[in-house]
Amino acid sequence: MSYLLNTDEILQTIRMIDQQHLDVRTITMGLSLLDCAGEDLDQVVVKIYDKICRRASDLVAVGEAIERELGIPIVNKRLSVTPIAMVAGGCRGESLVKAARAMDAAASEVGVNFIGGFTALVHKDYTDGDRKLIASIPEALAVTERVCASVNVGSTRSGINMDAVAQMGRVIRETAALTADRDGLGCSKLVVFCNAVEDNPFMAGAFHGVGEGESAINVGVSGPGVVFEALRECAGAPFDVVAETVKRTAFKVTRVGQLVAQEASRRLGVPFGIVDLSLAPTPAVGDSVARILEAMGLEVCGTHGTTAALALLNDAVKKGGVMASSHVGGLSGAFIPVSEDEGMIAAAREGTLNLDKLEAMTCVCSVGLDMIAVPGDTPAETLAAILADEAAIGMINNKTTAVRLIPAPGKGVGDTVEIGGLFGTAPVMSVHAASSADFIARGGRIPAPLHSLRN
Repeated sequence: MSYLLNTDEILQTIRMIDQQHLDVRTITMGLSLLDCAGEDLDQVVVKIYDKICRRASDLVAVGEAIERELGIPIVNKRLSVTPIAMVAGGCRGESLVKAARAMDAAASEVGVNFIGGFTALVHKDYTDGDRKLIASIPEALAVTERVCASVNVGSTRSGINMDAVAQMGRVIRETAALTADRDGLGCSKLVVFCNAVEDNPFMAGAFHGVGEGESAINVGVSGPGVVFEALRECAGAPFDVVAETVKRTAFKVTRVGQLVAQEASRRLGVPFGIVDLSLAPTPAVGDSVARILEAMGLEVCGTHGTTAALALLNDAVKKGGVMASSHVGGLSGAFIPVSEDEGMIAAAREGTLNLDKLEAMTCVCSVGLDMIAVPGDTPAETLAAILADEAAIGMINNKTTAVRLIPAPGKGVGDTVEIGGLFGTAPVMSVHAASSADFIARGGRIPAPLHSLRN
């Protein structure tokens, strides 16, 4: 299906790009590696490397060409692959770090920013491959540059695997320790999910789901600055006007993503998957979700009313995007990664935005507790309990939730973690001192809610 922009839309798009930080945050090629599976890890990693290099060789060049020709910034070109626990889990040996190294080398060869899919799906129980992959995560993230890892520990259908939750608390601690010389950087590339989706183009949680085809092009658009500017023009208006303004703006942003996705799909000869219309902030001033919420009348993001404002924003973004594309997917809504949003950083430093308020906000946003630095001495059981709380929100509300925690080695509340790039800067936030150890030690599975029985 062809897509045309009229003159007015072109002028609006130029203004959004030049003045309001509109960009296509990522073109992500999803790639199946199921045909690379085998028992010999050395042979498997060769297959992984060869297939990625062969199938994704033109991804970056095509993305850059589209960027030049259309004048639309495309910030990242990325890859997502079949969960490696499925591809290499049957290999002999106890470590899958070699697979991560192969992914990293291939990603470097084709020039992408990140590659996702060092992943295990254990929302109900473990396979032997899952166990090997999860045990390999800390070292894998320490010795690679571009590899991102994710683990799905719960779902509305199956409940929460609390054994996996407990283990991931320990994995996060170990990952931070192994990358202590970089402020625990490895943890910024590790996501713990409930209800993970199979077509997410955003890192660090992207993987190519088993329900996907051989390959797909998924595009993630962004545009907090565009929404912020639109809301400045309706100051004092009632909330139904605010919602309509956000919806119309999200429509325009998504149309840009649709155009880029279709063009990339055509040039690469890869099926178009989805457009993810998430408002993904950056540390740049004017590109903040927090500032959108404040534009609705909040003095500081995190004060009373923040959750209601975020609920309106998230819903309106989804409604506008769905009208603009018949292939909206991924996560789609508003992200609240603290370190990647200058308004969130400011609110956290000011003290209005804390971990408890962020947890409340995750009930109504697109993901969860994202890019949050906590004291380096936070016990693994406390980290696991935070994961469990967030998984429970996802399970009960039938939505995706995700957690990226960074226990900053050697740092405490009030210190700053310098991650750099799009990951930004994270103020270390406090956690509750009371222990959750006995709770986490129970293990087992928290049963699925009654509304999971829909058949």
